[in-house]
Amino acid sequence: MSATTGLQVKVDEYITERRRLGFKLNGMAKGLASFARYVSCVHHRGPLTCDLMVNWARQDQTPDHKAETGARRLKMLRPFARWMRQFEPLTGLPDESVFGPIPGRVAPHIYQEAEIVALLDAARHIDSQNSLRPATFETLFGLIACAGLRVSEALNLLDSDVDLQDGTLVVRQTKFAKSRRLPLHSSTIQALAHYRQLRCQQIGTTAETTFFIGTRGRLLGQPLGDRQVHRVFLALRDKLGWVNRGAHGSVRIHDLRHTFAVRTVMRWHEQGIDVDQAMLSLCTYLGHADISHTYWYLTGVPELMALAGAKFEQFAQAPRFGDE
Repeated sequence: MSATTGLQVKVDEYITERRRLGFKLNGMAKGLASFARYVSCVHHRGPLTCDLMVNWARQDQTPDHKAETGARRLKMLRPFARWMRQFEPLTGLPDESVFGPIPGRVAPHIYQEAEIVALLDAARHIDSQNSLRPATFETLFGLIACAGLRVSEALNLLDSDVDLQDGTLVVRQTKFAKSRRLPLHSSTIQALAHYRQLRCQQIGTTAETTFFIGTRGRLLGQPLGDRQVHRVFLALRDKLGWVNRGAHGSVRIHDLRHTFAVRTVMRWHEQGIDVDQAMLSLCTYLGHADISHTYWYLTGVPELMALAGAKFEQFAQAPRFGDE
């Protein structure tokens, strides 16, 4: 590119075009903006080259820098580079093998029932001076655990999305620009009703108010923030002292969602339900873009790998037509 501002314009055009197709691309927008700034800093002129992209992906490398970080950055650049070729045919397209393969998903921490009970109990006692704050976090963590929501989905719920009479909640325009209506267990409905009543007693809300709100200082009545939620969770996790059984660095809030999926499949297996036929409903409930993301649990989580192995063993030992 002859002008760095021209590159940023192209970045904006690309992001806008993709968002019209339903993609959010918040992470990609930040990454491509970073790339445009890098191009400016190195005073690059002319077509975007493979070396330029690789150097950007490798920047800020430290002793503990992982090759997978560069691989993910390069993976993000490749579709943009292909798109740019319609304007500048000499635009480079870096090879995916430069940093090696991007590691796949790793086994999450699957919560034991006692751990979830302990988490909710700890949340219930985080602040004796403010009755709404403990109720907020107890209800939030409980909803994520029993409905398998992403943290962002729970925090983006509006009060109007929670229909307690119908016993459902609407999750709108989520990670893959999909919306879905989820049926809730009666105990979940009771917990949500209790929190709503307590919240309305202390703070005036409308149908367009987020269901979960901040409870202290200038954040009182404002949408509950992701950072605040994770800060509270980390404090409770450290206090409870769980042993991490997953392959991530530590136990995460998101593992509550994984636990919901795993326990749902295990319950189907115990009830004799055909898991293969039921997986599509779980895929829809979780809001997965591809059913392969749901089937991953059968091969990526130890608790379900054992079930899959037992099922295969039964299949292998079953008599075949013509066997004597």
